[in-house]
Amino acid sequence: MDKYIPNTPDVEKEILQEIGVTSFDELISNIPQKFRSACDVNLPPPLSELEVVKLLKGISSKNISSENYVSFLGGGVYDHYIPPVIDFLIARSEFYTAYTPYQPEVSQGTLQSIYEYQSLICGLMGMDISNASLYDGATATAEAIFMACNVTRRSKAVISKLINPFYFEVLKTYLENRGVEIEVLQEKEGQTDFSELEGKIKGSACLVVQSPNFFGVIEELDGLKEILGSSGSLFVMIVDPISLGVLKSPGEYGTDIAVAEGQSLGIHQSFGGPFLGIIAARKDFIRNMPGRIAGMTEDAEGKRAFTLVLQTREQHIRRERATSNICTNQALMALSACIFLSLVGKKGIRKLAELCVQKSHYLSDRVSELKGFELVYRRPFFKEFVVSTPVKAMKIVEAGLEEGFFPGVVLGDFYPERENQLLIAVTEKRSMEELDSFVNFLKKFEK
Repeated sequence: MDKYIPNTPDVEKEILQEIGVTSFDELISNIPQKFRSACDVNLPPPLSELEVVKLLKGISSKNISSENYVSFLGGGVYDHYIPPVIDFLIARSEFYTAYTPYQPEVSQGTLQSIYEYQSLICGLMGMDISNASLYDGATATAEAIFMACNVTRRSKAVISKLINPFYFEVLKTYLENRGVEIEVLQEKEGQTDFSELEGKIKGSACLVVQSPNFFGVIEELDGLKEILGSSGSLFVMIVDPISLGVLKSPGEYGTDIAVAEGQSLGIHQSFGGPFLGIIAARKDFIRNMPGRIAGMTEDAEGKRAFTLVLQTREQHIRRERATSNICTNQALMALSACIFLSLVGKKGIRKLAELCVQKSHYLSDRVSELKGFELVYRRPFFKEFVVSTPVKAMKIVEAGLEEGFFPGVVLGDFYPERENQLLIAVTEKRSMEELDSFVNFLKKFEK
């Protein structure tokens, strides 16, 4: 078994001699005893491969997921249907690699898939350019703000309070360490209160708004671009990609930079990642775009060829001049999104969005009929909504786990004053029988 152990006794002895100590205890002698673990590691005897497989399957069977529970979880990660062909194709050895396609002559397939992904994202978002992907929606938003700061030479961002709270935490970490000031627009009846925008936007690099916002409400964005135009600030919009099947695209609102979490586009929830950061922009800003960009050109023989372009924006130049220092991307996740969008097409995206709208509104109507339950916001929403509950929302969630439901996201986890509010998301996967069954479950809490 020694060959499976990183350090054999002989190797360990040789290392200790080289360091100049006689034992591991002597090596860590400067660590006070009170900080050391008092118990020995009590490992079981070795197992065969068969026994290990049975053990791990037994452990994993204790997990519960949206595969065997009816999920109404949302807040940024959603239980959408994933066609099996996606997992099959991305697992092919041609794609399933950590290799970055720096050598275009041996990477045409990978580069073409990235190029196709970029083209599809531009079409979906109504924007001119897209990059090869970023880590997730939160970091894509941060990169969009840095991009706006570079373009405008300003260091302040005005951000809606109704963006995803997790995004807000990431933004604070990113921006505070880059000297970017944050101004917050408050909420008014489930939507962003833009009454103070003209005063706050002066001298700002950008305005950041999410629509549908964290509470699922569709923001009223008409006229914003005109206000921003006079200030010289850029418009950054966070969207749900599926919602663009029925809602206006960022490009139609005059957005300068659009970002999104791409998990809805054929990517598993996977305990929170890996996900896909989508970013698209106007072509004027291409040299400020973070990450990598795949382009199409011709080779020496006049044949179509794909390659990474405008690489001097990235890590090939001095760090302080780079648009960002992203050294990997989510190319495999981008491929999932590319395959998903290719499979469903324009009509499919619209149908998915319509199903989300129809089923979520059906459920909201049914839930609001229950005694003690009430919709918090009577505003247009896409696929998730906030409902006030007659008991603490966590009590409903705990009871739901006993009956095969993930009832939703407890808003009290983000806002202490909202412990009696539940954020419920409904995707195309939910059947009418499941929705009715969930309503019957909620009837137990009527008051």
